[in-house]
Amino acid sequence: MSSFLRGTGVALATPFNKDGSIDYTGVTSLVNFCIKGGVEYLVVLGTTAESVTLSKEEKKTLVNHIVKVNDNKLPLVIGIGGNNTEAIVEEIKETDLSYFEAILSVVPMYNKPSQEGIYQHYKKINSIVPIPILLYNVPSRTGTNMTAETTLRLAQLNNIIGVKEAVGDFTQILRIIKDRPNDFLVISGDDTLALPAVAAGGDGVISVVGQGFPQEFSKMIRFGLTGEIGKAFAILYTLLPVLDYAFEEGNPAGIKNILKVKGVCEDNLRLPLIPVSKSLAKKIEDFIEAF
Repeated sequence: MSSFLRGTGVALATPFNKDGSIDYTGVTSLVNFCIKGGVEYLVVLGTTAESVTLSKEEKKTLVNHIVKVNDNKLPLVIGIGGNNTEAIVEEIKETDLSYFEAILSVVPMYNKPSQEGIYQHYKKINSIVPIPILLYNVPSRTGTNMTAETTLRLAQLNNIIGVKEAVGDFTQILRIIKDRPNDFLVISGDDTLALPAVAAGGDGVISVVGQGFPQEFSKMIRFGLTGEIGKAFAILYTLLPVLDYAFEEGNPAGIKNILKVKGVCEDNLRLPLIPVSKSLAKKIEDFIEAF
């Protein structure tokens, strides 16, 4: 089993300057904040990174910067996905993957493939990728749910090591955990359900809020993995309000505001995303001040 993916990974946001350019000082600050907070690994160019608004050149420069700042301190996972299978294959071939332990690849969005289409999509990627693949199911964004049956079928392919599951349906998560191969990772993509998933036998989380509260979140998941469930849930209950706030007006607007209040980076976003409302910002600030 890929033990480096057990525990807490964080889906890094991309700090921007007011003019919309990438804030590399903020990127450095965020990466170091997560490393010092004790998370197990970093996920680069995920949804939270606003990767769909980044140009090919920006992605390359951002990845290089994160690799440099990380300096081999933590394992890195890179997001490479989309709804054009051939384009993803070409992007994987053109990307220097030597610094990455795995690729996180999302279920194709918008064109709403069938379950067989999803299977063939990943099978094609699996046939050319030189490093392990982590599936990513997030129906709220893609418009299509990859069923437990399809996930378990894909789990039989040699290079697919796990799934980041953000279906929001706990029964589906349980079905995958129950019938998965021994070395197949089930990683929560839902911050609120992460601990219950771990308690049920899951392997951890790729978290959004974890980058705002890296110490607390990673400790919570570690307690869950070692069976110290009472201690783990005590932390979850203290974080519960901010888990709601982080997603109340969308991701990554919420987490960027959290990071701003914590002095990690500014909360600028690229359109069509906008910063959180003043009322939500006040709730986040009050929570962090009282935490």
